[in-house]
Amino acid sequence: MAKLSLFDRRARRVRTAIKARAGGKPRLSVHRSGRHIYAQVIDDTQGKTLAAASTLDKDVRGKTGATSLAAADVGKRVAEAAAKAGVTKVVFDRGGFLFHGRVKALADAAREGGLEF
Repeated sequence: MAKLSLFDRRARRVRTAIKARAGGKPRLSVHRSGRHIYAQVIDDTQGKTLAAASTLDKDVRGKTGATSLAAADVGKRVAEAAAKAGVTKVVFDRGGFLFHGRVKALADAAREGGLEF
């Protein structure tokens, strides 16, 4: 078995803690790279993505980058897509990322968009 990096260990720890406390609620998963940020609402019981948004979407591609403003926009758009899918309550999965900067901006915008977590 390969040794996991510290980031992968933290991501696994966060995800298992979330799944233990989720109570059947979908999970709002966040991933960020150096250039983009991605968010998706996942139903773990069915293994399906219910809603997704990122800075790579066609309507915003090229206008945004790796900024807090772009992350806030992604948060608003994923909240709208989740509302269309009938999801209002989620658990927030920050992956292995710390809750500050772009991840915090996305979470705050998703809360303003109507998601409860």
